Amino acid sequence: MIKKTLAECREFLAGDHTVLREMLHPAKENLSLRYSLAHGRLGAGRRSKLHVLSSSEVYYFIAGEGRFTIDSETRSVQPGSVVYVPPGGRQSLENIGTEDIEFLCLVDPPWRIEDETILE
Repeated sequence: MIKKTLAECREFLAGDHTVLREMLHPAKENLSLRYSLAHGRLGAGRRSKLHVLSSSEVYYFIAGEGRFTIDSETRSVQPGSVVYVPPGGRQSLENIGTEDIEFLCLVDPPWRIEDETILE
């Protein structure tokens, strides 16, 4: 069994300027997974940089309010929202609330730096 808490996972600033903590990643632990799982945070009034991944992503929002843009479509997100980003989707998240946006992000296949391109 592998069990972790959020506090045990190292925090880092991602290329898109969200703050991430990788919780599960098969390249970093002996796990039989075809995906990676991270916890993310974006401060009030901030926007992530426009970026694209060659992997698919699923975001589950835990806290905060925002607008998620994929290509030319923008939708509101709040706690309980789920967003699917197809491979190659140009994406960005904007925090329009007064508290941090928090989310879980599942990336399939697992996130790799070489699979991500920052567009701005």
